[in-house]
Amino acid sequence: MNDDDKRDGSRLDRRHLLQAGLAAAFAAPLGAFGAAQAFAPRTIAPGVDLSEFPLCRTASDVPALTGAPRKLKLSWNAGAVCLAPVPVAIEHGFFQKHNLDIELINYSGSTDQLLEAIATGKSDAGLGMALRWLKPLEQGFDVKIAAGTHGGCMRVLTRADSSVSKLADLKGKIVAVGDLGGPDKNFFSIQLAKLGIDPNKDVDWRAYPGNLLNVAVEKGEVQAFLSSDPLGYLWLKDSQYKEVASNLDGEYRDKSCCILGLRGSLVREEPLVARALTQALLDAAMFTAQNPSVTAKSFQPYAPKTASLTDIEGMVRYHTHHHHPVGEVLKRELKAYADDLKSVQVFKQSTDTARFAERIYVDVFAV
Repeated sequence: MNDDDKRDGSRLDRRHLLQAGLAAAFAAPLGAFGAAQAFAPRTIAPGVDLSEFPLCRTASDVPALTGAPRKLKLSWNAGAVCLAPVPVAIEHGFFQKHNLDIELINYSGSTDQLLEAIATGKSDAGLGMALRWLKPLEQGFDVKIAAGTHGGCMRVLTRADSSVSKLADLKGKIVAVGDLGGPDKNFFSIQLAKLGIDPNKDVDWRAYPGNLLNVAVEKGEVQAFLSSDPLGYLWLKDSQYKEVASNLDGEYRDKSCCILGLRGSLVREEPLVARALTQALLDAAMFTAQNPSVTAKSFQPYAPKTASLTDIEGMVRYHTHHHHPVGEVLKRELKAYADDLKSVQVFKQSTDTARFAERIYVDVFAV
């Protein structure tokens, strides 16, 4: 993110951010799964410009399902701005275009609970972070990964006057994280390992509540902290913080960090439905990439109250919604992530990552 992006919009006082309770401003789930959300699409969305996305052009031309709209349950984290294509898909008719009637379920439980819910039919599909899902999927949940949805949303932050200016500077430091098993810790651990730094020995990771991570660095208890958008983006509007690294650095600029998982039985028994759901979300992702200001309005009901439309649009533009791999490209990305997780002792060394990627992915457009 450049300096102009950081200054975009009105600057927030850090105490105001804390007092506002950013995390509490997210759509509140009820237990592991929140209440279903109902939407009425305004109209079928106009044609998306597929010229930028040749991978999906043929699949998008497939006729919609016939008969009564197919009812499906889709699980998501309503507070995650990187999932903005989900409300876009409903509000602008992408699900309707593919003859789908989608019930959204907001979840906040563990990933194991979510994957079990998908595998057992309590939900038909879900969206989440690859580096959070892959380890539980190693256990054999009947969930198939059909697509990546975007890249970018995880950051390393610190005080602007800190001597920590690059990822390698975290060696020997104390770093605050919201979850010791979270995707951001996994991702930046992988990056540290590639720099020759042992993330398990050379960095002291400490867990704090997600909306208080910045307080830990202000108090001097830690030297840096990890955060995901929208919190990370909003904190960067305060000139007292700076970004040290993100998951759009280096080779990861061209990789997806979030994925779509489908119920295994849905893929096997209703492959055309699985394809329709996947395509609707990819269409919405393309629309998001091409229409960030419209997308910001669709996501605004789920954003922190302190996030302006300009803020939301800035995040939508920052995330790589134009990148959503399927098929062989997706399988290669999943294998690469599995190899990375092996390098930081998250995956068992005995895991055959090629076989693992082959087992968990599905090419819904091959039917």
